[in-house]
Amino acid sequence: MFGKRGNEGSGKVGGAIAPPPPAPAAGSVASSPSILVEPSREPARQQVTPPPMQTPQRKRPARTDEYYDTKAQVFSALIDTIDLSQLSKLDGESAREEIRDIVNDIITIKNFAMSISEQEELLEDICNDVLGYGPLEPLLARDDIADIMVNGAGQTFIEVGGKTIESEIRFRDNAQLLSICQRIVSQVGRRVDESSPICDARLPDGSRVNVIAPPLSIDGPALTIRKFKKDKLTLDQLVRFGAITPEGATVLQIIGRVRCNVVISGGTGSGKTTLLNCLTNYIDRDERVITCEDTAELQLQQPHVVRLETRPPNIEGEGEITMRDLVKNCLRMRPERIIVGEVRGPEVFDLLQAMNTGHDGSMGTIHANTPRECLSRIESMIAMGGFTLPAKTVREIISSSVDVVIQAARLRDGSRRITQITEVIGMEGDVIITQDLMRYEIEGEDANGRLIGRHISTGVGKPHFWDRARYFNEEKRLAAALDAMEAKTKE
Repeated sequence: MFGKRGNEGSGKVGGAIAPPPPAPAAGSVASSPSILVEPSREPARQQVTPPPMQTPQRKRPARTDEYYDTKAQVFSALIDTIDLSQLSKLDGESAREEIRDIVNDIITIKNFAMSISEQEELLEDICNDVLGYGPLEPLLARDDIADIMVNGAGQTFIEVGGKTIESEIRFRDNAQLLSICQRIVSQVGRRVDESSPICDARLPDGSRVNVIAPPLSIDGPALTIRKFKKDKLTLDQLVRFGAITPEGATVLQIIGRVRCNVVISGGTGSGKTTLLNCLTNYIDRDERVITCEDTAELQLQQPHVVRLETRPPNIEGEGEITMRDLVKNCLRMRPERIIVGEVRGPEVFDLLQAMNTGHDGSMGTIHANTPRECLSRIESMIAMGGFTLPAKTVREIISSSVDVVIQAARLRDGSRRITQITEVIGMEGDVIITQDLMRYEIEGEDANGRLIGRHISTGVGKPHFWDRARYFNEEKRLAAALDAMEAKTKE
């Protein structure tokens, strides 16, 4: 389909190969004049040789300068030979086959001395550069990686098993890295450049992406990807990982089921979004749920879900849609539950109003280190939003809106735990009163540096949401879970 370009008598600039002759080599793809590239093209860009690179998935010989020089020549000839606009109309597998056929022809015509394994490696790299995300592809294919952190072209870190380690993945130069960043954010209608150097986006699989580009990022573009797991975690899996006990998981299921208003609190990377996804599994399938997020990553399984996403301003600084705009608008959409991916500012006031006016079971996440600090941060966010309400009034709104705060934490050994399930009881004077149903206590560490701890019951007989549980016919299961939790604590 994508034939070779005829020899117009002009060679490539900068050491790249001349276009192949009109007669294709044996086994090459037949020409299609309607999609050939026009003869006049700009000179090939000079290629900068990066450090040797290996994929973490398999061992292979360190790449040499000669490999990168060969790749630069083949890549330049490939770009001269095909029409990328036509290539983009093909599905992924067909496009890869077209590229492989043409690259094989280029290697044969130019008589590059390469082993079969080197040729396969070259084909894979070039396909990733043209169709995918270049050097990021092998990292994105691994399901054991939680985060990918690229600090300029020459340094990439990954988080595996709760620990951050340096990867051997490198980019050719900062221009290639910025090009890949632009490709990622353009898929969700956003842009990143000098005039708009900060951007949040997402990959097609739901992975969260943040890009900050020069001049704000001094050493080249900084790309951070919070990977989205293909197999979504459930509370049962969190139990197997030790993040929560079976009894604690049952309490969380009931909290989600009986429409408690929940705020999930935790630090960066503590698993707040994962836990929010787990809790939404227990929303009844006949409920209308509306989600509001900066970058859509929640994946609810209910059939009646409306997903809303904020929008940054355009190049003229207009057209911005904030989280507060979304939360205020979704109140007009007859929601039964409102899920806010992350509460960062004055939208918290609108969320509290929604929780207090018939939208029971609404949920959100917030950055805080303890449940008490979470409530203080909510109060601060309301003040930052310009609301001039007395402190006691603000606390009364919070205490009457939020039913449960669930605290998630990433411990120093890299493990993630649900460290507290805390009820908001009400007010006593000017103070919001809370009580813990469960908390996690660290007892030491083993020989490998892994922390040892256990979840303990605080001995609360009946939680404050007991009547709500009874309304949903869940009081017996709740009582059994709390009794089992207390019995284990006394062992």
